[in-house]
Amino acid sequence: MSQSQYTQPHQPQQPYAPAQTPGTRPARNGLGIAALVLGIIGTVSGLVPLLFWLAGVLGLIALILGLAGRGRTKRGEATNKGVTTFGAVLGLVALILSVVGAVLTFKAVDDVVSELDKAVVDTTASAKPAAGGGAADGAEPEAAGESLEGGDSAVYDDGLEITVGAPAAYEPGEFAIGHTRGNSAWTVSVVIENKGKEKFDTTLVTVDARAGKDGVKAEQIFDDKTGEGLSGTVLPGKKATATYAFDAPADAGHLTVEVAPGFEWDASQWELKL
Repeated sequence: MSQSQYTQPHQPQQPYAPAQTPGTRPARNGLGIAALVLGIIGTVSGLVPLLFWLAGVLGLIALILGLAGRGRTKRGEATNKGVTTFGAVLGLVALILSVVGAVLTFKAVDDVVSELDKAVVDTTASAKPAAGGGAADGAEPEAAGESLEGGDSAVYDDGLEITVGAPAAYEPGEFAIGHTRGNSAWTVSVVIENKGKEKFDTTLVTVDARAGKDGVKAEQIFDDKTGEGLSGTVLPGKKATATYAFDAPADAGHLTVEVAPGFEWDASQWELKL
C-alpha cells in the first residue's frame, strides 16, 4: 500500500518587525524666540528715556536667554541660531539704551531741581516800609522773614511787590460765612504790583490770618461784599487789589496776615494792630 503524501498548506511568512529607531526630539527653540521678543520690546522701551528701567530689565533677560539659546543650537537641541543671536544682540542694545536713558533722565531731573532752587533764591522778599513810617530815613529795611506793619510792602527780587493795608472794622452781612457771633470782623486790603518784566498769575496767591496772642486761625469771611480775592493776571507795570475780611476773637489785639504769592515765592507776614 502506497503511503499517501499530504501537502502541507502554505503558511504565510511572518513579516519581520523593522528595527527600532530612536525617535527624533523636537527642536527646543523657545529660548531664542523669547529672547527676540523681549529684545524688541526692551529696545523700543529704551527709546523712551523715562522707560530706561524697563529697557534695562528686559534687555538683561533677553541677553541671558539669547546666550542660553545659542548654547542649545551648538548642542543641536535648537535650530533657530539666527533668531537667538538677534535676540541676544537686541538685549545688549536695550541695555545700552537703558544706561543712556538713565543718564538723560537724571540730568533732566537735576536741571529742573536746579532751576527751582534758582527760582526760590531769585524770589526772596525784602521789606519796604510804608511812606512816612516804618524805618527811619537812611535805615536799612527789615530783613527778609521779619513781620511787616500795615502799609509796608514785601518786595521780591523779580519785581513783585505786595502791600497789606491797615485793618478796618467790618460788619459782615446777614448771611455771611466764616463769622462767629460775638467775634469781631476786620478787613485788610492786599495790593499786588508787578514791577517785573513777566506777567504774574494770581491763581496761586493765598492770604491767611491768625488772631490774638494765641495765634488762633482767623477764618476768612465770605459775604456779598468780600471773599472774592485776587484773580486773573497782572501785567508788568500793573496792579491788582482785593479786600479780605477775617473773623477774630473780640479781645484780639492784633492780626497776623500772611500772603504767599505762589510756590516759587517766600511767604511774607504783616503784624496788624486791631
